[in-house]
Amino acid sequence: MDAPLKAIIGLGNPETKYNNTRHNIGFMVVDKILQSYNIKLSEKFKAFFAKKDNILFLLPTTYMNLSGDAVIELVNFYKLKPSDLLVIYDDISLEIGTIRFRKDGSDGGHNGIKSIIKCLSSDKFNRLKVGIGPKNPNMDLAAFVLQKFSKEELEIIDKVSDIAKDGAIEWTKTDFEKIQSKYNKNWNLK
Repeated sequence: MDAPLKAIIGLGNPETKYNNTRHNIGFMVVDKILQSYNIKLSEKFKAFFAKKDNILFLLPTTYMNLSGDAVIELVNFYKLKPSDLLVIYDDISLEIGTIRFRKDGSDGGHNGIKSIIKCLSSDKFNRLKVGIGPKNPNMDLAAFVLQKFSKEELEIIDKVSDIAKDGAIEWTKTDFEKIQSKYNKNWNLK
């Protein structure tokens, strides 16, 4: 019997002007996975899409606030359950260098997650949150998440996204609690 399908979904905004911005960390992690396996993307499901063995990869091109539009198309086409999904995205409440796997929960004020919960009518999907905080208290939230990482932050993000990439691939093969105990921490390797 074939292994069940799993979907790894990175959240972000599709235009190149958003490259290396805080809000695009989901795209950055999935890009690392695709590069490491030399996987090419095509356009499908209102997203950049790829399939390798039993793993589906999705980078919605709907922009962050409508991420659920792409996710629901994938879910419906492959008849996936919410628990078959791992959504990778930025979290301002976590310090840069921190990653956290979580089984389900509220949107925590994240519009991409809010859109996915609405389209799936469920919050029972797996998440991999990558810290982009702390937020500058004098800065508007939208301006902060659309801000590019500094050179120093990018060095940390490069290392952490490699670790997140490994965790996401491991998620497709192993027990969730094991993944949480191994990866949920601050990996700020200075």
